[in-house]
Amino acid sequence: MIPSNIKYEENNAFISFDNNVAGLIFDDSKHSKYPIRYYNIINGNGNDFKSKADCSYYGYVYGGNLKITQSHYPTQNLIDGQYFSVTGEFEINSYESSKLIVIEVLHTKGIYPENNYRAMPSFGGPIEEVGRLKYIDGCTDSLLISPVKKGDPCFNHLHFPKDIVQTQHTHPSHRIGIVADGHGVCVTPFGNLPLVKGMIFVIKEWTEEMVAKGNAFAKGLDGETHACGMHAFNTPVETGMDVIAFHPDSDFGSTDEVHPMINRTIVRQDGKLVSAGSVEDIRTK
Repeated sequence: MIPSNIKYEENNAFISFDNNVAGLIFDDSKHSKYPIRYYNIINGNGNDFKSKADCSYYGYVYGGNLKITQSHYPTQNLIDGQYFSVTGEFEINSYESSKLIVIEVLHTKGIYPENNYRAMPSFGGPIEEVGRLKYIDGCTDSLLISPVKKGDPCFNHLHFPKDIVQTQHTHPSHRIGIVADGHGVCVTPFGNLPLVKGMIFVIKEWTEEMVAKGNAFAKGLDGETHACGMHAFNTPVETGMDVIAFHPDSDFGSTDEVHPMINRTIVRQDGKLVSAGSVEDIRTK
């Protein structure tokens, strides 16, 4: 659901929002797997935004200075380009003209109860000039906030160098984010949309469940049928672009059976030294 007071452009792959309007941008809290809400907060004002005890939050500051205050934790001062994740209630106070996006993840619905999911309190940045990991078509990516357990959400910085022509692709869940710097264009079969610094956006998901429901494909401008969510981010020859992207899920991360602590704990078993991860009898139940 998109509130009626938010100006936006939309096609079958992409939605862009007016970053000068504070408050709820995108309400996906009824999603069967990934219930989230997406907010724009200006000068500490998110209109009806109020953090909740049973939710986790991911945020990115894209203008000014502010502070995050939460019980039992030290106050965190954040500037343009910094990011965070917290669980439960917190307050946002603006020092000077500030803009912040916040993604709210509901603990009690969708896939999240299975892992007893809670975001790890984390503050970082500003973001770096390029990503630490190779991505596709010359782009790089940094995993700013990793999933604590496999399946949990993650927060990412994608760097697009100059003159990138990205391969058309989709994602199995919504990608929610903002253009942190530079500019480009979102190329889709359903029409192209500009990408400019400060633009808040949602890339639509494409899933097998949509195929079953009959809403996974749509006619493009070329008259052909294309998968909904199909898109590519391209950059011009004169400048690159940086994008912050929230993923509501992951297929990467630790599990109770496989993680660095247990993998690298060596015990004696049947006369041999082996990883504790391979000895089920001693693993915590």
